[in-house]
Amino acid sequence: MSVGDSKPNLNSETKLNERFRTFLPVVIDIETGGFNAATDAILEISAVLLAMDTGGNLGVEQTFFSRVVPFDGANIEESALKFTGIDPFHPLRIARSEKDVFQSIFKTIRESMKIKGCKRAILVAHNSHFDHGFINEAAKRHNLKRNPFHPFSSFDTASLSGLAYGQTVLSRACTAANIDFDESEAHSALYDAEKTAQLFCCIVNKWKDLGGWPLAS
Repeated sequence: MSVGDSKPNLNSETKLNERFRTFLPVVIDIETGGFNAATDAILEISAVLLAMDTGGNLGVEQTFFSRVVPFDGANIEESALKFTGIDPFHPLRIARSEKDVFQSIFKTIRESMKIKGCKRAILVAHNSHFDHGFINEAAKRHNLKRNPFHPFSSFDTASLSGLAYGQTVLSRACTAANIDFDESEAHSALYDAEKTAQLFCCIVNKWKDLGGWPLAS
């Protein structure tokens, strides 16, 4: 699992928990072998941890990425591989077992929750229902009891960007938000998670700048 550099302008001690009702937003992107969370393989996952600076602006703190070995008996659709360009059986592909990957990510998220005083993590993703389903199925498959994510609530950047920018496709929403987006890099969990994180932060910070937060007493 690769770890991105912490951003020096962010202060992990700032009470991010006050912004989202004691929830810690964690941006997730998962690349899979199909659309069925119960049967189809997870091939890549990336998680982006966020922090808030002293001015109350949200930004990227750290990024985690791992290629995943398909679980035993996992279904992989050829059409999904053509879409993502992932070869799960490439001899030089460095991947870890699904259980190991999720145990590591869950542990890292719980540590971040403790530092920031949050009681639960909440998943942030573009079309979040998709990624949330795969997270929950993986936790169930490996009997991981300490899943930090809320079991059904999430923040969907497709909906949020539809409200903020009139766009629901990730690339178009990023363009509308003046975030660079390279189509040739898309459909990588690492790239899509980082762009989704930038988009989410942009929307949250824009709302603050427009006077929507903190709430008027």
